[in-house]
Amino acid sequence: MGKDVETFDDFKLNRQLLNAIEELGFTEPTPIQKKAIPLILAGHDVMGIAQTGTGKTAAFVLPILMKVKYAQGTEPRALVLAPTRELILQIEDNIQKLAKYLDIRYTSLYGGIGPTKQIEAVQQGVDIIVATPGRFMDIYLKGELNTKKIQTLVLDEADKMMDMGFMPQIRKILEVIPVKRQNLLFSATMPDKVIRLSEEFLEFPEIAEVAPQATTVDTIEQQLYQVPNLKTKINLIEHLLRKDEFSRVLIFTKTKGTADNVYKYLDRKDLGPVRVIHSNKGQSSRINAMNEFKDGKLRILVSTDVSARGIDVSMVSHVINFEVPIIYEDYVHRVGRTGRARNEGIAITFANKAEMLHLKNIEKLIRINIPELPLPQEVEVTATPKEEQRQIEMEIDIYKRKEDPDFKGAFHEKKRNYEKQTKDRGGKRKKTRRR
Repeated sequence: MGKDVETFDDFKLNRQLLNAIEELGFTEPTPIQKKAIPLILAGHDVMGIAQTGTGKTAAFVLPILMKVKYAQGTEPRALVLAPTRELILQIEDNIQKLAKYLDIRYTSLYGGIGPTKQIEAVQQGVDIIVATPGRFMDIYLKGELNTKKIQTLVLDEADKMMDMGFMPQIRKILEVIPVKRQNLLFSATMPDKVIRLSEEFLEFPEIAEVAPQATTVDTIEQQLYQVPNLKTKINLIEHLLRKDEFSRVLIFTKTKGTADNVYKYLDRKDLGPVRVIHSNKGQSSRINAMNEFKDGKLRILVSTDVSARGIDVSMVSHVINFEVPIIYEDYVHRVGRTGRARNEGIAITFANKAEMLHLKNIEKLIRINIPELPLPQEVEVTATPKEEQRQIEMEIDIYKRKEDPDFKGAFHEKKRNYEKQTKDRGGKRKKTRRR
């Protein structure tokens, strides 16, 4: 159906939406928009699969705005669920821009701040709600939400919601909204468990897929450095950030502690302006940092995966994976923060010996062998401290035990190898004696 679509006019959107699209500088729909929008406008349940940065949000926002049309009554008629505050704010920003000339009311519901203002916004009347599942249920259970008019339900980044354990809350939401509704599910990755769980609420869905799930966009150049330890990673990141082409950089870490340490080091070395965001940061601090990064006031933003799916900045020059994510799908969402809106970008990954094991699985997931580059000669390679080396070896043990239930640990493996070598040497000596 989307094959005949060449321009936004072909969707038969109303003039208000077309004016907003034109002002945003969008000249042609993206592939996921070409496939998904006609299906949604036709009333189908849709499962949308596309890489990050390819216009998935507008692919469901535009049809919802066409369906809602104008402010009516006080109860919400469309509900969009997403896993993080950052993504909620990104979706709300899309709605704000696309609904510029429409008389439509929308609000966001998310945790981290008190619910009072959000409840007041709902009480004043709202057409579209964008919410995290937990905060939506909190306000519903307070008796402040009438859900009887909801006609459209969207699950955005569905795979992350499964990983974050939102399914019990989602099931409760499905019990309190009308059974007769349109259901839309979008994500860049669609593991088997998501497909199984989606069967609970999607009815004979149409599949809008523009690339195999979990693949990365062609505009992203991916690079890998094998780096033995934390101090060498710090030396490498400083070396790279001395280059002018690293103009707007997102750095991802696994933990809040590492994020804070990287931020402090880069700030001390005057490589910024730089800010850090993670779940321990206050909501206003996180929003301000994100806005500064979007506006170009920050050169570097250091983050945990809390923001991997909530940053929609089209001109991110580089993403640096300071640490390899253990949830492999998160790699797709991290690197998808660059190469957005058909711009080119570079994603660089630092990996120690333990992380290289996970990276092999990531390469299987994304169906790409990430090119490995040699460490620049200018980068000092330091010795790995004993404690860090022990931690790396423990991580390797944990990984191997998951892969092979019979694996008994590095000590037993070394002992077995030693016994084999001793036996081989003994066998050769005996053979010599027989001669």
